[in-house]
Amino acid sequence: MIFISEELYLKGPIILIFFDVIRSRKRIMYATISDLLLDLFGLHLRLPIQTFGFIMALAFVAAYLATSSELQRKEANGLLKPFMQKRKFNEKITLIDFVTACIIGGFIGFKLLEGILDYDSLVDNPQKFILSGKGSWFGFLAGGALAYYFKKKDADALIGKSEYFKEVEVHPYELMGNIVAIAAIGGLLGAKIFHNLENLDQFMADPIDSLISFSGLTFYGGLIVAAIGIIYYAKKNGVPAWHMCDSAAAGLMLSYGIGRLGCQLSGDGDWGIDNLMPKPEWMSFLPDWMWAFKYPNNVVNEGILIPGCTGPHCHVLPNPVFPTPFYEAVVCIGLFFVLWSVRKRFTIPGTFFLFYLLLNGIERFLIEQIRVNTTYDLFSKHITQAQIISFTFIFGSLIGLVILIRGNKKKVA
Repeated sequence: MIFISEELYLKGPIILIFFDVIRSRKRIMYATISDLLLDLFGLHLRLPIQTFGFIMALAFVAAYLATSSELQRKEANGLLKPFMQKRKFNEKITLIDFVTACIIGGFIGFKLLEGILDYDSLVDNPQKFILSGKGSWFGFLAGGALAYYFKKKDADALIGKSEYFKEVEVHPYELMGNIVAIAAIGGLLGAKIFHNLENLDQFMADPIDSLISFSGLTFYGGLIVAAIGIIYYAKKNGVPAWHMCDSAAAGLMLSYGIGRLGCQLSGDGDWGIDNLMPKPEWMSFLPDWMWAFKYPNNVVNEGILIPGCTGPHCHVLPNPVFPTPFYEAVVCIGLFFVLWSVRKRFTIPGTFFLFYLLLNGIERFLIEQIRVNTTYDLFSKHITQAQIISFTFIFGSLIGLVILIRGNKKKVA
C-alpha cells in the first residue's frame, strides 16, 4: 500500500500526536500493525495482525490488570476470602485426550504450514484464512504427530504414580485467567449476535463474512453475554456476584475506552454522522480531524476510492463525519480515572458497578445522537439498539442504587 496524498493526511489520532511533533510524515489510518510500523519506523514488515485486534488484546490486558488489582484489594480488606477447591493430581491421560491433542495439533500444523507457504493470503485477511478450508495436509500430519509425541511424554511421566485428590487454597484473583477467557469468548459471541440482530439486512446479504469479520462488534451485546458467563463462573467458585461486578467495573470502562482507540485507528465503521458544519471557534486550537474526519484507508473499505492508492484499504469517506470513536475513547478513559479514584468510597456491594452502568449508559446514550447506527421506530421515535440498552442501564442502575442503599440502611438499623 502507498501513502495517500498529503492533503488527506491532516492530523493523526490522539495517541500519535507525539509522533506528529517529531515527524513531518504521518498517516491517518492503520488497518494493520504493518501500516503502523511502516509509517512510524520505516519498517517493511508484513504481519498478519490487524490494528483493531491488537488494540482489543491490549484492552483485555488492561481489564485483567485493573480487575485483578481490585480483587486483591478486596481480599486484603477482608471483603473477599480465599476458598478451598478440590483438585485432581496425576490424572491419567485417556484415549480421548490423545485424540483431542492430535486434532488440535493437526489443525495448527494444517494452518501454520499453509500460512508460511501462502503468506500473502494470511496477511491479506487473517480471519478469513483461518476459517477457510485452505491448509497443508502435510502440516496436519506433522502437527498431529508432534502433539501425540508431547502427550505420550506426559503419559509416560505418570507411569507408576497414583491419582489423588487434594484440597488447595485458591484466591479470587487467581480465577482471572479463566474469567478473561470467558469474557473473550462470551464477549465476541454476544457482540456478533447483537450486531447481526441490529443489521439483519447485511447478515442476510453475506452471512459468512458477517460472522467471521472482526469489524461490526456491538459492545453492549458482548458486555451482556460476557457478564452472564463471568457471574455464573464467579458464583460457582465462591466469589459473590456483586463483589465480582464491582471489581470489574473500572476495568470495563478502561477496556472500552482503549477498544475505541482501535476503532479510531483502524476505521472499523463506528464513526459518526456527516459533519459538514464549520469547526467551532472554541476548537480552533485543536486539529481539524477532532471535529470532522473522512477516515481515509479505513479497514472496512467504506466510501470512495483514493486516487493513486494501491492495496486492500484504499477508500475514504466522501463527506467528513464526527470522529465518535475518538470522543468515546477520551471520555471513557477519563471516566476510568474518575471511577478508580472514587472506588473505595462505595462500601455497599453492587453500588459501584451500578454507578459504572449509570455513567456508561449516559455516555453511550449521548454519543448515539451523532453516531451512524441502525434505528428502530419506537413510540414514533427513531432510536438505536444501543440507546434502548443504555436507557435501560440508566434507569435500571438508578433503581438498583436506591434498592441497595435502602436495604443497607435497614440492615444497619
